[in-house]
Amino acid sequence: MRSVCSFCDYFVILSGASLRQVNATAQAISEDLAKDRIKSLSKGTANDESGWIVLDFSAVVAHIFNEPMREFYSLERLWSDAKRVRIPRSQGK
Repeated sequence: MRSVCSFCDYFVILSGASLRQVNATAQAISEDLAKDRIKSLSKGTANDESGWIVLDFSAVVAHIFNEPMREFYSLERLWSDAKRVRIPRSQGK
């Protein structure tokens, strides 16, 4: 992202099949990073119903979407000038 914007190095864009899954994913990311004393600059609500949660970790901004919201906002298209980095899924997780 740094080549096309000045506010972060990476966007992590992911989606969940339901609002519950989106909220659980955001909570799990926040809790896992908090163990390493990494906290999000943005504060979300516990049961967000918007379908889009943003966790801002300064250099990395995570966008967690409900699937229809991800298709609607299409961040991949909006930021298409940025280089894409695919992260393979972990086996067993």
